[in-house]
Amino acid sequence: VQLVESGGGLVQPGGSLRLSCAASGFTFTNYYMSWYRQAPGKERELVAGISSAGGRTTYADSVKGRFTISRDNAENTVYLQMNSLKPEDTAVYYCSASRVITYWGQGTQVTVSS
Repeated sequence: VQLVESGGGLVQPGGSLRLSCAASGFTFTNYYMSWYRQAPGKERELVAGISSAGGRTTYADSVKGRFTISRDNAENTVYLQMNSLKPEDTAVYYCSASRVITYWGQGTQVTVSS
């Protein structure tokens, strides 16, 4: 099983980034996919989740209206479009796949700073 995140980096406040998570080694279409983040000194928190078919999404209150989660089941990839980024969005962002058990990616750093 592999979850490989990409797309992180340094961006100015108000900017945008698009994270990608490429999945392999399991039946992607059977899994609920999520993005989590962990800032230094803080616990890991759920950012957004999407159902296996993509019909249901959920978001943390702190990112509603700014972030959009989506998935491409033909490409085994889940995305997180992040707009209007704020310094408090700075964290390592992790992709996860959940069904009976949960798989995690290695994370990608997002830094929002001027």
